[in-house]
Amino acid sequence: MRSGSKLPTISRLDPVKDHQQIVHLDCCYEFPFDFTRSLEFALFRTYCVPSISGLLRRTGEFSRCPQKRYDDTDILLSALMEWGYDSEQGNAALVRMNAIHGLFEISNEDYLYVLSTFVFEPSRWIDQFGWRPMTQREKLALFHFWRAVGKRMGIRDIPESYDDFEHFNCQFERTRFRFDEANRHIGNATMELFASWFPWPLRPLVRRVIHAMLDERTREAFGLPAPSPWLRALAKSGLRLRALFLRLLPVRARPRLRTHMRHPTYPDGYRIDAIAPTYFRE
Repeated sequence: MRSGSKLPTISRLDPVKDHQQIVHLDCCYEFPFDFTRSLEFALFRTYCVPSISGLLRRTGEFSRCPQKRYDDTDILLSALMEWGYDSEQGNAALVRMNAIHGLFEISNEDYLYVLSTFVFEPSRWIDQFGWRPMTQREKLALFHFWRAVGKRMGIRDIPESYDDFEHFNCQFERTRFRFDEANRHIGNATMELFASWFPWPLRPLVRRVIHAMLDERTREAFGLPAPSPWLRALAKSGLRLRALFLRLLPVRARPRLRTHMRHPTYPDGYRIDAIAPTYFRE
């Protein structure tokens, strides 16, 4: 166990009553990098559903200002996980999310699926690439956390158990993932955004690594060919080597708060209650 790990504290907490605290400890101390990367790939999965990607394409935000779209999503989700949905910041994030989503007709099933990716993709990523796997207590805390958020967003029929929600997640992907040009458009725009964060000589490699990290079902929904097996193996091996290295280091002593980081869209800071897409009007 890494020195300074919050796991002894987490093991004393109740995943039902204390889920906000467990999620804070996991995303700010134990697995900050992994939560960020896993939620990025969780959003990739939502673009495999034509009803979701089609709506995103019609808004035009991914064409006009992909970095703003990323920053806004990052800030709102981070405010919830870092501070809890009962906090001032978390409540403000919920109000903004509800106001923005209220502009569109979005099916309850699509809401449920997006919510389920926030529950299951972090644990799936961390079990593969984290410095330790998540415990069942941590996985249940994620479920109860996002279930509570979903209720506050007015999402109906959220399964009452972890296993039932995971069954919904897997069944939805089997039946609703299919290729569509909107999927390709939004997926490519997001991949280009991620590549733009690196010096231009590295961008072709970054695109190929992202491609290699996508599973077969996701690639097919984006219309992408199978990646090079050696690059896929190399990318995954690199992440696992990182995990081995992290086991030698102490866990961070202070929380990593993405809500306190500089975001390119807001170089002078931001107010959660003012975050909105370009088409939004109060």
